[in-house]
Amino acid sequence: MKKNPVIPYALIAVLGILAMIVLSFVGLDQQDEIANSGEQTEGEATASDPEAVFQNTCAGCHGADLSGGAGGAPSLQEVGSKYSQEEIQDIIMNGKGTGMPAGLVDAEQAEAIAAWLAEKK
Repeated sequence: MKKNPVIPYALIAVLGILAMIVLSFVGLDQQDEIANSGEQTEGEATASDPEAVFQNTCAGCHGADLSGGAGGAPSLQEVGSKYSQEEIQDIIMNGKGTGMPAGLVDAEQAEAIAAWLAEKK
């Protein structure tokens, strides 16, 4: 008696489709949890510590030690001696040239980072 060779492949395809549907529903539940936990973590760091905000949003280009680096980003180790707090905040909010993009952080975070950086002289 000959067996139909298509049946095992069809069975595997049906099981695969069912697995994708189940995992999709599980993923939808986890997506909301991940989004909510990310907002809480970011909010806690931004409200209390401008250095933590810097590490999360700016250190990729300006370096964790403020020494500059990626894409020609300038060192910020003595930025307070070159710019006032208001000028630093303006650069953070509006960007500068083609290398520094605007709007990476909100106004409250920009003010906190600018105050922190203005102390670097």
